[in-house]
Amino acid sequence: MGASLPALFRRPAILWAALAAALTAAVVAVLLVVPGNGTAGADYRDASLPIDERVADLLNRMTLEEKIGQMTQVAVPAIETFPRHIGELGIGSLLNGGSEALRDTPEEWAAMIDGYQREALDSRLGIPLMYGVDAVHGNTAIPGAVVFPHNIGLGAAHDPELAGRAAAVTAEETRAAGIHWTFAPCVCVARDSRWGRTYESYGEDPGLAFEYAAPVVQGYQGDDLAANTSVLATAKHYVGDGATAYGSSTTEEYLLDQGVATLTEDELRAIHLAPFREAVDAGVGSVMVSYSSNDLGDGPVKAHADGYLLTQVLKGELGFEGFVVSDWQGVDQISGDYAEAVRTAINAGVDMVMVPFEYQDFITTLLTEVEEGRVGENRIDDAVARILTQKFALGLFEHPFADTTGAADVGSPEHRDVAREAAAASQVLLRNEDDLLPLTGDESIYLAGSGADSLGRQLGGWSGSWQGTAEAVNEGTSILAGIEQVAPDAALTYSEDASEPVGGADVGIVVVAEDPYAEGVGDVGAGEHDMLVSEADAAAVETVCGAVDCVVIVVSGRPIELEPHLTGVDALVAAWLPGSEGAGVADPLFGLTPYDGRLPVSWPRLVADEPLNVGDDGYDPLFPYGFGLETA
Repeated sequence: MGASLPALFRRPAILWAALAAALTAAVVAVLLVVPGNGTAGADYRDASLPIDERVADLLNRMTLEEKIGQMTQVAVPAIETFPRHIGELGIGSLLNGGSEALRDTPEEWAAMIDGYQREALDSRLGIPLMYGVDAVHGNTAIPGAVVFPHNIGLGAAHDPELAGRAAAVTAEETRAAGIHWTFAPCVCVARDSRWGRTYESYGEDPGLAFEYAAPVVQGYQGDDLAANTSVLATAKHYVGDGATAYGSSTTEEYLLDQGVATLTEDELRAIHLAPFREAVDAGVGSVMVSYSSNDLGDGPVKAHADGYLLTQVLKGELGFEGFVVSDWQGVDQISGDYAEAVRTAINAGVDMVMVPFEYQDFITTLLTEVEEGRVGENRIDDAVARILTQKFALGLFEHPFADTTGAADVGSPEHRDVAREAAAASQVLLRNEDDLLPLTGDESIYLAGSGADSLGRQLGGWSGSWQGTAEAVNEGTSILAGIEQVAPDAALTYSEDASEPVGGADVGIVVVAEDPYAEGVGDVGAGEHDMLVSEADAAAVETVCGAVDCVVIVVSGRPIELEPHLTGVDALVAAWLPGSEGAGVADPLFGLTPYDGRLPVSWPRLVADEPLNVGDDGYDPLFPYGFGLETA
């Protein structure tokens, strides 16, 4: 450790001077990580004061540059080489994107975020940053975290309280990693299942999103945002993204996503705005803007540029008091002139911009726009006040660093039980000839299909990466493993491609599945995604269902074209994207829980029948909205 105390007392004076200098340097080093050096007595540091008074005090102390820094959200890959920019520029928020900056454990996540937080605190005012992540159906960025069914499955369960409990578990597992903010829930209303984001919606009926919005927001945010079990929620994507017309997108090869919704204002309000009203009434802390455009009769307007819908309707009429965040580079789509794009978005009501890379350009551009009078300082003050309000509510000024006491509960049996319950409740029984289901559990079973033993396919997109992957990317139980767990006495033969002889099996089960996708990449016709049963799965259905009594389970983020493949199929189940707990798919299959899920979207006979919604003229689905057989 160093010299003994008696030896130190014998040091000459010059060494005492050196020691004093070293101690002074050490004290300075400590002070550098104390939030807001020199502001200890400021009102904004006083936790006993109301949040609005603390916000007003802090806002009055901030320079224009510091305010614009708070309006800037940066992706970790853009900042990791220059972390000092967080403090120097007063960056308000970070995010990790779909696949970047991933860590293996909650503790590793917390250590990374705390490192960036220290940079934020090492600034003139010591304003902490917020870290956001797409924990949209569990925090899939952490291996071993629980993954819940995507929203379309939760919508099939018709159980908003259960969805709220799933959100609460996600919040707990997310905050335990030092992450403060989730970009969820999506309260969009999917009106065309060819859309690659259909599974992010609770269904085609606005009533579903309306019922789910408040319980899910409350599940994420809890009773106290500052608790280490709560995260800031985000209602998205504002507004109308589920109504875009096929072929209207101008983004890359997308077809529906980021397209144009042509509808009346009454239609927009009744179908797409109503769920946001519920989220706002529930106290949601942030709203994310849609990439899409709305044409209410006067031509298409990008949602990021729509001051009427953002400021007059959302912040005025609906009374939203949180902050509006852009989507990933969404502001850039407004105009090829970056200054015009930034100016338009901020004036329209965007408070925080997900830049996510060229953050210095954004800061410089917005600073110039304000200095030149094209963006008013009062608009900047409003945006920053909204952001700071949520930071105070999250308790970040008192506790800026991660509380990882809940890390041991990430992926716990108790949390997995909730995910299993949600997966079971989301199963929709579409056909059950001669009451084949539920099975008894002591049959001889032949299992096939691409989704039977593919954890990645049952998780879907936004699972470990933006697009997801057919390879397992998280811990969990496949449907095969779930059947083995639920029915240990069954004699089970598994052959993915049904190449093994079916033999004398009592019953066959074929799990057909979509490969994972996300956003416009999953638009039908934009890539390899077509809402059709794959050739391999179709062959397995034909082989197995042509030989024995047969159950077909469909793992997908939306309805797929089934009618050509139903010959010989005795039972048919829509499993959606059930998440990490494949035992939840097996539970109703073997009668541990009943089938009582109902279709949250109409199931078309042909892909070409889309868009298909209940109430449409000539409505003729294979299975109508709300359909679902029940078992005891």
